[in-house]
Amino acid sequence: MSITPNTTALGDPTMLPVADGERLRTHVAGLFRGHRAGFSRVAILQVVAAVAGLTGPIVLGRMVDGFQNDTATATGVNVMIGILVVAVVIQAVTIRFAQRSALVLGETVFAQMREDFIETVTALPLSTIERAGTGDLVSRTTNDVDRVQHTIRFGIPRVIVSVATILITIVVAFVVSWQTAIAILLGVPLIVTAVRWYLKRATPAYLEESRRWAVMNGTFAETVEGARTVEALALAKRRRDRGESDIREIAKAEARTMRLRNVLFPSIDLAFGIPAVAVLVWGAWLVGQGYVTEGAVVVVAMYAMQLMGPVWELIFWVDEIQVATVSLARIYGVKDVPGDRVAGDDVPADDHVVAEGVEYAYREGTPVLHGIDLDLEVGERLAIVGPSGAGKSTFGRMLAGVHPPTAGRVTVGGVPLVELPLEDLRRQVALVTQEHHVFVGTLADNLYLAKPEATTDELRDALAAVDALGWALALPEGLETEVGSGGHELTPAQAQQLALARLVLLDPHTLVLDEATSLIDPRAARELETSLGAVLAGRTVVAIAHRLYTAHDADRVAVIDAGRIAEIGSHHELVEADGEYARLWHSWRTE
Repeated sequence: MSITPNTTALGDPTMLPVADGERLRTHVAGLFRGHRAGFSRVAILQVVAAVAGLTGPIVLGRMVDGFQNDTATATGVNVMIGILVVAVVIQAVTIRFAQRSALVLGETVFAQMREDFIETVTALPLSTIERAGTGDLVSRTTNDVDRVQHTIRFGIPRVIVSVATILITIVVAFVVSWQTAIAILLGVPLIVTAVRWYLKRATPAYLEESRRWAVMNGTFAETVEGARTVEALALAKRRRDRGESDIREIAKAEARTMRLRNVLFPSIDLAFGIPAVAVLVWGAWLVGQGYVTEGAVVVVAMYAMQLMGPVWELIFWVDEIQVATVSLARIYGVKDVPGDRVAGDDVPADDHVVAEGVEYAYREGTPVLHGIDLDLEVGERLAIVGPSGAGKSTFGRMLAGVHPPTAGRVTVGGVPLVELPLEDLRRQVALVTQEHHVFVGTLADNLYLAKPEATTDELRDALAAVDALGWALALPEGLETEVGSGGHELTPAQAQQLALARLVLLDPHTLVLDEATSLIDPRAARELETSLGAVLAGRTVVAIAHRLYTAHDADRVAVIDAGRIAEIGSHHELVEADGEYARLWHSWRTE
């Protein structure tokens, strides 16, 4: 199996990377080294079980030879039966512990992989996630993780069992009668040829299948998230057609992998039939020539038949492992996403935020910000206004350190934001958008995200600061009430208050508000003004405003147009200047 090296999935720059073969082997080797004892324990138990399982044909062969030579006695037969019973018991007991050890190993390995993957995903640069879109990341965290989970829990243990059984069976068959056992190997060339043919074509086929699933996940996720927009603009048929088109592409990709399996499996069937027949024909000739005994032929023939089970299982898991390997390459590929910042050791001297010559381009050569300079006074409230698409939200992300500028820099206390460790950065500057996510868990768990070491009193104080303590304590189980998907449903206003309470616990000195109340109806937004005011008190605030009453109340207003600051000053100064802001203000007042 090999994964073609590439920096992105199938060369698509919007997709997250896929680990190449060398990096994948390095990751997997490290995984095996970290659990060497567990793998060794499973392998030893399976070897013992395999050896015990080979006792039956040997006992039967001995009995055949004994009856053939008239040397069998009742005592001898009883001894052979006793040996067979002991072997069966040993095999059953060993298999029981082997399976248990294999399942424990699988769960342990998968738990480590899952934790590593979640740690990697949560550390991804936001710019990378936004560029890749929802579908690719969701596909890797669901479909790919499920495939790898199944293989680790069941596939790896079964492969160990199959390989151990096959090797030991062949070795013992040659020990019993090497002349007869030669016939077992006649199917090997066909098996090797079929598997090599399959593996050469399977990797790109399964990569394409995974990519198609990612595209479909993205389509469905976008349709669900934008359901109101779809309904308002009568886009249902177009989105449905898009989804059906994605499903057809998935069907084509899966049909291709099915055709590969339809070649592999019949080839293996044929490869099984050849040695089973060959052992009997070749063994009969050897017996006739007096080279081997009938019992030896019986033993080897039974071993040839016994090989069918583990070889079939091995081939089955070769296919499953191929699927899992592609998924694993996609999972480990997330580790290859380059970071967008390097943390330094400098500590900000104060809370003073300054932007100098800030430029930013989502696509190389197409900047959306052009050399913006801004000196934020500590404790001031600055409103940023301008037409849609002017670059307001993009500049807000620069000020919050979410994305590194393409050129220029944003500093706090003289230290570039992108050189601060993320935990320190969020204690300095925080971005608040209109999207307020409620995580699955208790209300308290949602607050602990901002400050894991917070006490219960601190949680209560944070909720009280945003006027949310009353409804929080009124929940069925208070702060321990389960919220989020499947739990108690919070209203949009409550979800925003919860987000604001997190900010109180995080306690940054500078806040960038990107229309934090735009998704809430005006009446609810007005009710939340008191809560928002409690959070903003004493902090530097940059408010990206679509509702101009926010600009009216600000200390200063910056007008961004075409990626540049066109005007800056107080509300009254800009209205009197009769420039771009005055036109926006008069237009908004007359709506």
